[in-house]
Formats: sequence, structure tokens, C-alpha cells
Amino acid sequence: MIEILTPSPLMTVQDLGRPDFYRYGVSRSGAMDRMALAVGNILLGNADDAAALEIPLPPVRFLFREDCAFALTGADCRATLDGKPVPPWWAMEARAGQILQLSAPVEGSRAYLCLAGGIDVPAVLGSRSTQLREEFGGLEGRPVSKGDVLPSGDGHAELPASGTGALPPRQALAFGDESAIAIRVVPAAEYECFTGGTRDEFWAADWDVTVQSNRAGFRLSGLELKLKTTLELRSHGIVPGVIQVPPGGQPIIQLADAATMGGYPKIGSVIEADLWRIGQAKAGDKLKFVQVTYEEALDALSASGAYLEGLRAQVTRLRSLANKWAKT
Repeated sequence: MIEILTPSPLMTVQDLGRPDFYRYGVSRSGAMDRMALAVGNILLGNADDAAALEIPLPPVRFLFREDCAFALTGADCRATLDGKPVPPWWAMEARAGQILQLSAPVEGSRAYLCLAGGIDVPAVLGSRSTQLREEFGGLEGRPVSKGDVLPSGDGHAELPASGTGALPPRQALAFGDESAIAIRVVPAAEYECFTGGTRDEFWAADWDVTVQSNRAGFRLSGLELKLKTTLELRSHGIVPGVIQVPPGGQPIIQLADAATMGGYPKIGSVIEADLWRIGQAKAGDKLKFVQVTYEEALDALSASGAYLEGLRAQVTRLRSLANKWAKT
């Protein structure tokens, strides 16, 4: 159980979301960086769908009201527990009365605080994720505020005395150079409707993440993307990752809280394996789109799965050893 002493704007409870309700007009929601959430839950031995706290752009402070194992993943926020440094991508035990503090991130934009057993809020439509626009799920459908108390579910993580950690996905699944955040994209249905020059520019340019970006979608600025002719489409289903181009010619990447339908032409779609990279981007960052095939997208998804399964096996071994040490 934790108490919020100092919140950050739009801090919410999130899990893997509601992917089974698109037909009813309910967006997936869930963690923007699903990889960070998965790693935190694996480190603690939680269920894959355990809920955590998504923390956009700290600083924040929390009070542990009872002994609890926790994991911090996602953005590196120079965390401390009672003033002592907590490494990024790390799980450890906290004692009742201790204060966890996260400073402004030095890398990334969203941190994830996972608790052993997950954050215990009511499930709505099969998920504990917060739907801010519709005002349901999470903690009463709203951002977490100062004074809120979040209980954890039943769970106990067997951890070594000093804790345990994971190699960050940014290193384990490195892709592209450091000049921009490289994002792999497959061409979408209306790709050929854009001019040849526009298609070339789409791949060659660096795209700036604007301040008009949020959990629903990232608005980008750069070169104007032009259609061969005026194109009118009926609204149709869209999912996180779809890159739409409105009349102004500046692309929008649909993300966790995006609407389930839209009518703008689609030039591409970010592959599922790279959505977490966008989840750690912030206003002012640059994105670079890299064209891949459907088969390469599946290979990338397999690589992400292999990274998580390797971590799960490693943590299982460490937990077994920690249990043996505790009995000696």
C-alpha cells in the first residue's frame, strides 16, 4: 500500500488495457510503455496483467504505508528510497514508513511503479486501466492525486537482499542510432495514395514530437505529406500505431487512448514491437521512421517476446536462490 505525497500530472493506474472491446467503441487504453510494465511485473513475479502506476514526467514522492516489494521501470528518474539511490529497472523491498522519490527523468518520459501483487483497484471490462476520457477504470476513472492511497493485491516477491534488476529494453533491443528515436513502420492501406516525393520524405525526414501529444496520440511536425488527389474516406477501425495524415499534412500516431475509428488516410503503422519506444518519447524529441515488411515486424515481436521470456527465466532462478538463502 502506498500513499501519494507529491503527484505528477496525469499519473494513472494502468495495466495491459482492454483490447477485446474495440467493437463497442472502447479504446484499448493501458500502459503507453507496455514493455516497461511487463518487465516490472516479471521482476516481482506478478501476473502479466497486474496493474501499475504510470508516472509521466516526474518528480513525485510516495510513502509506503506497509512493507512491500516494488519495481521501478521505464524512464530513469534518479530514484531514491529514504535518500538512498534506487537503480533504474530494479526491484527491491521497501519498509513501512519509507519514502520513494523520483526526480525529473534523465532518460525517457514515463516511469512505472509496480507493487508485488499489483495495484488493487476494481476491474472494469476486464481491466484496471484508467480511461480518462470516459472516466472509468483505475482509481475512479481519474488521475491519481495527492493524498490518494493505492492498495496492493496479494503477492510476495522473493528477492535477494539488495534486490534484482533487468537489462533495459533500450539496450537489449537496441535499434537505430542516437540522433533520433528509430521507429519501425509498415506501409498502410492508403500509402500508395501519397505522392512519390511524399513517400520518400516520410522515410527520410526526422519528425518532431509536438506539445499537442498525449496518450491518445502523438502529433508530429515536419514536412507536409501530400496526397496525389483529394481523398475522402468513411470512418473505419483504427488501432494503436496507425499513422494518420489529416488535411494539414502533419502525421498523427494513434496511441493507447486513441478513438477506435477514424477517416484520415493512413500512410503507415508503427509495429507492435516498437510502440514502447514511442511511449518513452516526449515533446521535442525526434522520431525517425524505418520501413519494414510484415515478416520483419513479426520477427521484431518475436525478439521482444524472447527478451521477456529470458528475463522471466532469470528472475525465477534468482527467486529460487533467494528463497534458499532465506532458509539458511
